Amino acid sequence: MLSRWVVLLNSAREAVCHPNPFPYGEDLLRRWAEPQRHYHTTEHLIAVLGHVETLSGYAADPDAVALAAWFHDAVYLPERSTNEERSARLAERALPEAGVPQARTEEVARLVRLTRRHDPAPGDANGKVLCDADLAVLAGSPQQYAAYAAGVRQEYGFVPEDTFREGRAAVLRQLLSLPRLFRTPYGQLHWEATAQHNLRAELELLGA
Repeated sequence: MLSRWVVLLNSAREAVCHPNPFPYGEDLLRRWAEPQRHYHTTEHLIAVLGHVETLSGYAADPDAVALAAWFHDAVYLPERSTNEERSARLAERALPEAGVPQARTEEVARLVRLTRRHDPAPGDANGKVLCDADLAVLAGSPQQYAAYAAGVRQEYGFVPEDTFREGRAAVLRQLLSLPRLFRTPYGQLHWEATAQHNLRAELELLGA
């Protein structure tokens, strides 16, 4: 994973002398391995990066999207509602120091903030790719989706069951209220129907 970060950062930054890229990647990987994480783990990061690669042909700036994937849950405390904002601010601090141009840094931070609601504008090619990559977990097999849902519940283990069910149902309804879950042609073709089924099935279980 660290070598993957170094390749990406070297591609994304300007061709001048820059700080050693390894400490930045090491910090991010430490964050993704924090003990409060059960779904938002390094495994999730790897999965999202893989989906970004699959969808990269739809992106206007694939490097910016990949950087946003690295940062999108870099700050994650389940009891906070400011994780996306704090993750974006982390990118805004770290990336210019690491040599990433300001315009690309601003795009990365914008994309990270977009993952709060996963609702990119019609012309937002980069946003469509990142949001689809992040939501691809919703289109897993029944076993994969059950593991994802269980991981989310573990992260919110401090929340009473009834309160969790109510909050989780609200999240599912917000996703189902979107015009569509996936905005890239690939996502619509390969993931949309399964994800819709999985979300509705979980919502039904929560109301049981």
